Amino acid sequence: MLKVKQFRYNLDNLSYLIYGENQALAIDGGAIKEIFSFIESRNLNLLFVTNTHKHPDHTSGNSELLNRTNARLLRYEDIINMGGIELEGQIVNVYKTRGHTDDSICFHVDGILISGDTLFNGTIGNCFSGNLINFYHSIKKLMTLSVDTIVYAGHDYVHDAMNFARKLEPDNKYINVFLNNYRSEHIFSTIMDEMKVNPYLRFNEKSIIRLLKKNGLPCHTEWERWESLMSIE
Repeated sequence: MLKVKQFRYNLDNLSYLIYGENQALAIDGGAIKEIFSFIESRNLNLLFVTNTHKHPDHTSGNSELLNRTNARLLRYEDIINMGGIELEGQIVNVYKTRGHTDDSICFHVDGILISGDTLFNGTIGNCFSGNLINFYHSIKKLMTLSVDTIVYAGHDYVHDAMNFARKLEPDNKYINVFLNNYRSEHIFSTIMDEMKVNPYLRFNEKSIIRLLKKNGLPCHTEWERWESLMSIE
């Protein structure tokens, strides 16, 4: 069974290692010092280095990780062609989740989703690709995962996310629960948690529909509700 280790770097970026008994895969490996320390302590062989997307705050560790190991860089095109990544006989599934960027991908293994800047804990990323409908379909895809799937995001934006969620749904009692469970040393949620507090997964909730109607925003169809939510600042 593969495991996942989270590492924090910069102010709010998050790196990940997927690893087994001997082999490891680094995703958004900016936490270089911490990653090497962990690899050495477990006597792991870093086989692959890859990213959830190409933004420089996520790719900043690639060169050093590659230069100091025999790891192979897996680019977006490589991963899509492979259809997944094999590590110690197990497949790490990869989903195309275009929206934040056109090359955004998520990694899914053993009930854990590494979601980059597609899905944060409590919110979603900006739509830098400009294609809202792609982003909508990506979020819909992630919403089909098991509700107990653990979400490991690309940044720790939890407090800002909950401030915005409370602005939209001030009576949502789960927001306080979400914040009470927050730990800066280990940032995660589940798909069920997201369904309870993340406005961008709650576009079919009556409270969200009432809010959109109150603000005179289109809300007749699911797509209209999504698009309207994306317009609120």
